[in-house]
Amino acid sequence: NTPFCYWWGPTNTHRSWERGSGKALWGLEPDDLKGRLPGFLPDVHDIREDVADSLGECQAVDAGLGVLIQRLEEIGELDNTLIVVSGDHGIPGFPRGKCNLYDIGCEVTLAARWPNNIPAGRTVEDFVNLMDLAPTFLEAAGADIPDTMTGKSLLPVLKSDQSGLVDPDRTFVITGRERHVGTAREGQLPYPQRAIRTADFLYIHNFAPDRWPMGDPQGLDDLHAEAPSAEDLTGKTFIAYPDMDASPTKSYMILHRAEQDVQELFEIGFGKRPQEELYDLRVDPHYMNNIAADPEYDPIRKELSTTLMQILREQSDPRLVESPCRFEHAPYAGPVED
Repeated sequence: NTPFCYWWGPTNTHRSWERGSGKALWGLEPDDLKGRLPGFLPDVHDIREDVADSLGECQAVDAGLGVLIQRLEEIGELDNTLIVVSGDHGIPGFPRGKCNLYDIGCEVTLAARWPNNIPAGRTVEDFVNLMDLAPTFLEAAGADIPDTMTGKSLLPVLKSDQSGLVDPDRTFVITGRERHVGTAREGQLPYPQRAIRTADFLYIHNFAPDRWPMGDPQGLDDLHAEAPSAEDLTGKTFIAYPDMDASPTKSYMILHRAEQDVQELFEIGFGKRPQEELYDLRVDPHYMNNIAADPEYDPIRKELSTTLMQILREQSDPRLVESPCRFEHAPYAGPVED
């Protein structure tokens, strides 16, 4: 009868995974995905297979979760246990995925089960952040939530019997990025970004648009430069654009980057980005058309930018309140000093 907390951290959905495993192990036919990939990915077999393999790893996680649920049932604790399933970032090894502030890089599963406490069968549209989980668990356990926590407990949302938007204050989420691979750029510099996502819009502020968002290209920004082999691009992350995990998709897009059908998508995924990005997700769900400079959307851009910067200042984000910013210097960036 002793209370317990168990953290399960499967790495299945992290690179690398066996090529062709989605079909071999889970019966996922890659070409069934034809016409279903996001618009920023070339719709070719190699990339469909990569996506199918990723989905297979998701099913492997589901299977592992099933083992844990079965064990809880065997010991009579299933209905007395709060189960929360989530993740820390989006799909790796794909343009705009992990290490980006677009939906495919940030959006993760959040599912919760706690019979007699959480009404089942609902889909909730409130915006939440991983930081919200810690105060949620503390409140569920009857413990005090420290004042220093900036996350907000999800328990009122979870215990509600409503679907859709439950908490009227949860209409947006703030995301940010500084550094992923330390050596991705010369001088070990970060790629600082902050973003605000609402139901209809995604606004991103890139603080250093002169830098390469996916890491230094090692000459591959020249569309006609000789590229490493497909094998190396598939297996060696640091060979070029190190902030994107090595993968068949990364390999395909680099090797075919000069082709007419791939060139624009390569630039979207690997090229430099302007200081501001704005996407109307109602008409552009794959965030392909940056409308930050469109006069029609200027009021929206200003509103989202103002809200984002105000919250960052309230939270004392070093990018806004420090000059020079600590993230540009050791120990966060640059060579480590003796």
